[in-house]
Amino acid sequence: MTTRRAVLCAGGLAALGLAPARAQPYPARPLRLIVPYPPGGVGDTFGRALGEGLSAGLGQPVVIDNKPGGSQIIGAQAAAEAAADGYTLFLGSVSSLAMNVAQHASLPYDPLTSFAPVSLGFTSPLYLVVHPDVPVTSVRELIAYAKANPGKLSFASIGPGSSLHLAGEIFNRMAGLDMLHVPYKGSMPALTDIMAGRVQVIFDAGTSALPQVRAGRLRVLAVTSAERFSGTPDIPTIAESGLPGYDMTLWFGIVTRAGAPDAAIQTLSAAIGAVLDRSDLKARFLDLGVQLSPSSPEAFRALIAREVSRWTRIIRDEVKLEPQ
Repeated sequence: MTTRRAVLCAGGLAALGLAPARAQPYPARPLRLIVPYPPGGVGDTFGRALGEGLSAGLGQPVVIDNKPGGSQIIGAQAAAEAAADGYTLFLGSVSSLAMNVAQHASLPYDPLTSFAPVSLGFTSPLYLVVHPDVPVTSVRELIAYAKANPGKLSFASIGPGSSLHLAGEIFNRMAGLDMLHVPYKGSMPALTDIMAGRVQVIFDAGTSALPQVRAGRLRVLAVTSAERFSGTPDIPTIAESGLPGYDMTLWFGIVTRAGAPDAAIQTLSAAIGAVLDRSDLKARFLDLGVQLSPSSPEAFRALIAREVSRWTRIIRDEVKLEPQ
């Protein structure tokens, strides 16, 4: 009798439109995207464009949460400690998900176990740019000038151990230079000081550096990738301009907390792919030196594992930086 009454009760509720609540499909509330950079740089620019597209595609707001500093560790730790529900996303990169492993004696997260990869976001070379007062127009001239003026040049980065820092240290080592490293918390503060002449050199992403080059505030010498970038084919590579073998290509992608539901991960990955496949977005970022490159979660996981191994070897055996 009790079971029959329960069935009748449920049926009556359903008839009234008051059926017992079912789990809502993902996402049922706003998402948070942690961006480990201050506003204005390539990561923030990409994160905001992606967030806007995801919001339209998923029907939920995507809140951008800038957490700069600490070689991206601050943002990564916040993501690693978030709930494993797929509602907190993290814009990881070759720095936070690979380089940091070799550069820090201990981390509050593990790139391979703390996160569930969702999708690769984009790849990009860095651009070697200088203040216009530096009397050089090529990599060869920069090397010659630096050797003739020891201690006169410094290069900026977005923090110790960042990809921008390593780009400069690898350049120093390969060219036999001693340019001083000056760390900042983001590209825009660094570029501000370079444009003011307080620092002379930076290896930076196109989204932040190229607008300043086109405005005449900075001079670009080369790209860091092994081959010329399709979006800026007129800019030579460092490798072809005096340092054969030089290659620094960045990648960024979206991860969430490990243990997030697979259905949420697959939904996110498909939504990210749809956003990054838009022709208008591709053209916008290609002009700034960025190649949008969505992937499956499995492909992104494999990339992270390969890059952890690769950069550990480069940092410890070739650049010989000691863990902090």
